[in-house]
Parts: sequence; C-alpha cells; structure tokens
Amino acid sequence: MKNEILSKNELLEYWQAQRRLTRKVIEVFPEKDLFEFSIGGMRPFSQMCAEFIAIATPSLKSIVMNKSMKFDEKPTFKTKEELLKRWDEDTLAINELFVQIPESDFQKEFVLFGEYNFQIKQHIFYFIDNEIHHRGQAYVYLRALDIQPPFFWETL
Repeated sequence: MKNEILSKNELLEYWQAQRRLTRKVIEVFPEKDLFEFSIGGMRPFSQMCAEFIAIATPSLKSIVMNKSMKFDEKPTFKTKEELLKRWDEDTLAINELFVQIPESDFQKEFVLFGEYNFQIKQHIFYFIDNEIHHRGQAYVYLRALDIQPPFFWETL
C-alpha cells in the first residue's frame, strides 16, 4: 500500500485549477493593457502568458516523447481572444499528455529544454509555481489599473 499525500490525478486537478484561475485573470484584463501595461520594468501579462504556453504543453510533450525540445516563448497569439483559445487548447493537451506519464516516472530525472535536469515531479511543480508567481504580478497590474482581480481562492 502506498503512503501518498497527493495522487497523480489530484496533482493534475490542482494544476488545472490554477490554470482556470489564470484564465479568469486573463479574461478581466482590458485587451490593450494585457499586451502593453507593465510596472517597474516587468513584462506585460501577455508575455508572461506566452511563457506559460511555451513551458506547459511543450514540456509534457518532451517528457512523454522522451525527447528534448527547444524553448520558444515567442507569442503565438496577437489578441486576447487568440490567447484564450490557445489557453483552452493547451488545457485539453495537458490533460491528454499528463495521463501518458507513468506514475513511476515522476521520480525520474529528465532534462527539459536541454538544460534543466530535475525529477519530472519537480518540473511539474515548477510549471505550477511559475504560473502562480506571474499571476501574482498580474494581480498587481490589475489593482494598479483599478480592476478587481478574481479572488485567488476561486479555482473552480
């Protein structure tokens, strides 16, 4: 009998809950500000979203295929509508790819983007933590724009 705190399915659900909240944040941004607004030299939130997109699905594909891929965070979208469409496509892809990783592989080391060598579970925690970190920056942007961000506990 395994003595686990978090199952593979619970980890995926937690990740997708964080993605649902990030999607809500994207939705409340005025389009112009999503692409242009920044504070203190930080990137606009759209560029942070391009980073999330460049990491999540390509990393899972890399892990599933056991093949290193190049990191490319050049945005694949030009409008908020295109970003949300891509977000939703990646959400489905994450679900499809995540289940293909055998549970036993989560302990294995894997080199992502040719340079980041960690256990697969550590990579996944990084994907989630990175998104939460940058979403916090987006909350600062929204408050500076006098826009109420979604409550951080609203992950449903």
